[in-house]
Amino acid sequence: MHAILASGANPISHVLDHKYPSLQTAHFGGFTMQLLTLCIGAVIAVLALMFVSKCMETGPATMGNRRFLSRGRLAQVVEVIILALRDSMLEPILGKEQTRRYLPFLLTLFFFILTLNLIGLIPLVDLQHLAGGWFIGDPTIAFVGGTATANIAVNAALATIVFFAIQIHSYRELGLKGWLEHLCGGHELVAGPKGLLLVVPIILVVELLGLIIKPAALCIRLFANMVGGHTLLATLVMFGAMAYDPAASNKAVNWAAVGGISLLSGAFAVCIMFLELFVAFLQAFIFMFLTAVFISQMSHHDEEHGEEHGHGDEHDHAHGHAAHAH
Repeated sequence: MHAILASGANPISHVLDHKYPSLQTAHFGGFTMQLLTLCIGAVIAVLALMFVSKCMETGPATMGNRRFLSRGRLAQVVEVIILALRDSMLEPILGKEQTRRYLPFLLTLFFFILTLNLIGLIPLVDLQHLAGGWFIGDPTIAFVGGTATANIAVNAALATIVFFAIQIHSYRELGLKGWLEHLCGGHELVAGPKGLLLVVPIILVVELLGLIIKPAALCIRLFANMVGGHTLLATLVMFGAMAYDPAASNKAVNWAAVGGISLLSGAFAVCIMFLELFVAFLQAFIFMFLTAVFISQMSHHDEEHGEEHGHGDEHDHAHGHAAHAH
């Protein structure tokens, strides 16, 4: 009974991955429940976004002005999220040109991680434990479920993709010479007074470590938040089962204590669930946003701002001519 109610006495079991014993061969040794959930999450994200893109397409002329509006609540919500991320978060950091270039990549990260986080909030593993305990007497059986982003290997793979994206952008923007100068503290330091060259080795070591620390921080932050929140939620749900004592002499008092503790811990668990829902969105946003920040650090901001000032001067100049004409 205890195992069925709490899925085991250890709350960390709710976030641990499970292997399929029948697939532990030389070819499928690494195939696990969270890997299957990762694949299912990817399919769901792709299908959902394809559906949303269809709903965002301009309709036929017979629809009138409504043909320019997204059709369906899901498409409208996704459109608002995309516009908010693009206009309020990404463009101020990357600029319009770099935002157009990296928006598909950044949005893919955001919606993919968000999908995996939301799937992790569905108690699929617990439902399978309950069904297994009731129907076949095995309360530990589970085929799919869990939070794939609570697996550090999954997050490390995402961080590795971000690492290569940052380096490819660096080579494209700065070139090999500019990239090396950036690692040494910038062109001003390298081409500056000779005495300052003494600090270049220190800066080089720090920057090289930063190349690894930045994506590693993304990986660990996402992992820690997913594991910590789910473990806390599982602990709250387990309080009722922990209070149950099958050897108690007064069964009525025992069940009253279990019921009272279960109601109280369940109320707190509901509050934590809403917090976890917020964290699911927040961590997907933070992963995407920090990726954009790291990319922007390797961009030619001065040139872009110079172009913007140049366009502004031309605009003012044109207004001056117009005013003179009047």
